[in-house]
Amino acid sequence: MTIAQYFVLAAAVVTGIGAWTDWRTGHIPNWLTLGSLALAPVAHFFVAFFLTHQPPIEAAGYSLLSACAVGLVPVILYRRGAIYGGDVKLLTAMGAILANLRLGVEAELFAFVAGAAFAVGSLAYRGKLLGMLGNTLRLVTNPLVPKHKRQDVTPEMMTELRFGPAIFAGMVGAAWMQWRPL
Repeated sequence: MTIAQYFVLAAAVVTGIGAWTDWRTGHIPNWLTLGSLALAPVAHFFVAFFLTHQPPIEAAGYSLLSACAVGLVPVILYRRGAIYGGDVKLLTAMGAILANLRLGVEAELFAFVAGAAFAVGSLAYRGKLLGMLGNTLRLVTNPLVPKHKRQDVTPEMMTELRFGPAIFAGMVGAAWMQWRPL
């Protein structure tokens, strides 16, 4: 295994723990996300210093840059109330551990695709898929109708999904795409 693959394995373990705790409790612990986010640049620094020819500051910088790039879209979604803070921190920690912009953003994209698939499957299983599609249509067309005919967005129109398992699925999918046998 290469050094990069060990970091991918570490990201998979962290997202796996985050997925399990999110699925079981609805909460992703800070010790996991913030701890990983703090340790990842340090780990990249020391691995580069002792094991590779890459400058250690550059390795730590890539870790921080990847964390920022992967965390950008989730922060925007968090500010809009679309996802929770634990999901943002888990995705950002994943980016820091990977220290690879392309792989981190790819894992994040796969996570959003997996989250959409989980949401559709969950709603279909609970018999709420058609109602959600109607609510979605109303929300999408709301800005297009005159102000006096617009509907308020109520909590009943929103659907909650625990996103940790989707993040883990996205991480595993991106890792598999990276190192699958050709």
